[in-house]
Amino acid sequence: MAESPFLMKFDPRTIKHLGVRMYSTLPPAIAEIVANAYDADASLVTITLEEENGAPTGIVVVDNGDGLTRDEINDKFLVIGRNRRSGDGDGVSPKFGRKRIGKKGLGKLALFGLAATITIDTCRDKKRNVLVLDWNELNDAKGEYRPRAMEVDAPTDEENGTKVSLAGLKRTSPFDAGGLADSLSRLFIFEKSFGVLIEASNGDRIALDNKRRFRTLDAEFTWDVSDSMFIPKESPYFGKITGSLITARTPLTPASGLRGIALFARTKLVNAPEFFSASASSHFYQYLTGWISVDFVDDLAEDVISTNRQSLDWDNPEMVELRTFLAGIVSQVNVEWRKKRKEKKGEEFKAATGIDTHAWLSTMPADVRASAGSIIESLGGEDALTKFTPIVKALHELIPEYPQLHWRHLHASVKDRVKQYYEKAQYGHAASEGSKIFCELIRGLTGLKDDGRPLVDGVFGRPPFVQLPHLQLNDLKTDSERNIQEGQAHLSRGLITGFRNPIAHGPMDSMVPTVFSELDCLNVLSLVSYLVTRLDNATVNAQTPTAGAATS
Repeated sequence: MAESPFLMKFDPRTIKHLGVRMYSTLPPAIAEIVANAYDADASLVTITLEEENGAPTGIVVVDNGDGLTRDEINDKFLVIGRNRRSGDGDGVSPKFGRKRIGKKGLGKLALFGLAATITIDTCRDKKRNVLVLDWNELNDAKGEYRPRAMEVDAPTDEENGTKVSLAGLKRTSPFDAGGLADSLSRLFIFEKSFGVLIEASNGDRIALDNKRRFRTLDAEFTWDVSDSMFIPKESPYFGKITGSLITARTPLTPASGLRGIALFARTKLVNAPEFFSASASSHFYQYLTGWISVDFVDDLAEDVISTNRQSLDWDNPEMVELRTFLAGIVSQVNVEWRKKRKEKKGEEFKAATGIDTHAWLSTMPADVRASAGSIIESLGGEDALTKFTPIVKALHELIPEYPQLHWRHLHASVKDRVKQYYEKAQYGHAASEGSKIFCELIRGLTGLKDDGRPLVDGVFGRPPFVQLPHLQLNDLKTDSERNIQEGQAHLSRGLITGFRNPIAHGPMDSMVPTVFSELDCLNVLSLVSYLVTRLDNATVNAQTPTAGAATS
C-alpha cells in the first residue's frame, strides 16, 4: 500500500496532556466536534449514539458544513496547536457570517479521550477524503504520524460535509442521550441557523435548543442583562454584553448544574457558572442562574480563554475589570430579587388571607411596625402560606390597622370621615375634625343652629333637651342616671373648651405636637367616639333648651 499522504507532527506528550486527560468525558469532547461543524458553516449536526445489547459501540457525528480538501486536512486539521483564525481573513464564515469558535487547534485531541480509533470522512467539491487515526499507532509514533488513508480525493456525488466516527470506546456504561443533550445545551448558545440533533440507539431523537438548558428550572423572576439599569449608555460595556439572569422559585441543588452564571463567547462556553463575587454565602445565590454573552473577550490581543474553555484568565487586567462589573450586576439583581420576592409574597398573603401586609404595616406606629414587621418577615419562608397563615391572621387580630386606641372600634360616623387624616398620621386634624363632627351630629339630631360650647350647654343642661338612651324620659330618678347625663355634658364641654377651641386658634403645626401630643389627639378622638356613641338612640325632649341654645 502506498504511503499515506496525510501527516501529523507533534510532541508525543501533547496528545496525552491535552487530549486524553483534558477531555475524558463525553460532553466536552463531543462539543469540540460540534464547534468544528459550526465553524464549517454547517446548519445541522447529527450525533448518533450506537449500542449493542445496551453496551456502547460507537459514536458518529455528521455535519453538512463545508467539508475539507486534502490540503486543508494536512495544513489545518492535522496541525496541532495551529491558530485556526490566522490566515482566515476577518475570521467570519462565508455562508452564515459566523465568527469562528476554534482557535487553539487542540480540539481534535479531545476525541482520543473517548475512543481508540477516529475516522474522518469528509467531502468537498465532489472529492472525498477518508483517514483513520489510531491511538495505539499515534502513541508509538516519534513525533510524526501518518493516519491511514482510506480515500484520497476520490470522486463522489455526495454533498459537502464531514462525518466523524469514533470506535473502540473507552466507556462501558450505556449512553444517556438525555444527559448528553442537557450537558451540550449548557455548553452552547444555539442560533436559528445551527441545529444539533442527538439520535439514541432506541430511536429517540433529541433536538437541542436554548430552552433545554433551563428545562428543569422553575423560574420565578428574569432580568435582561443588557437593560439600562445594569449597563447604562456611558458604560464601556454598553452594547457588548447580553444575557439573561434568572432566579428559581426554590433553591437550586448543586447537582442540577444550574447554580451560577455561565459566560459565553462566540456561542460557546468560556467560563463555568459562578457568581463573580469573593463571597457567595447569601442564600440568594442558591436561587440564581443564567447566562451572559461576552464575545469581546475572544477578540482581545491576549488569549484569556483557558484551553478547556472552563474559565477566563481573571488575573488579566481587562478581566479583573469585567469581573468587578459582573459582580455589580449580580449585586443589583440581589437587591431587585429581594424586593420582587417581598412584593410577591405580600400578594400571595393577601390572596390567601385577605390581608394586605404592606398597607397593614404602614398604618402602625413606628415602634409597633418594627416589631410586627420582624415577625412577618421571619414567617416568610417557602411554606409560609400553608404553615404560617393562621399565625399572621392571629397577629392581625391582635394588631389591627391603626392599632392605637382601637381604630376599628371608632364610631362609624367618625371613623370614615377622619380616615384620610389617619392614613397620613395627621392625628391633630383627625381629632379636630372629630369634634366638629360631634357638634354636627347634635345639630342634625336637634335642629339647633348653635355650635361649640353654647350648643353642648343647651342640649345637655337641666332639664336636658337631648336625653341619653336607657334613662327615664324627663325624670332622671337615680343618682346614676343623673350622673351619666351630667357626665355627657361635662365631657362635651371639656372637649370643646379643652381641645377644640385651643386648637382652632392656632396653626396645626404649632399646636401638634407642642401643645397636644399625637397621643393626646388620639385620646381626644377616642373621647369623641364615646360621646357620639352615647348619642345613638338619644331622645330629643319637647321643651325648649336652656339658655345659650337657639332653635332652628
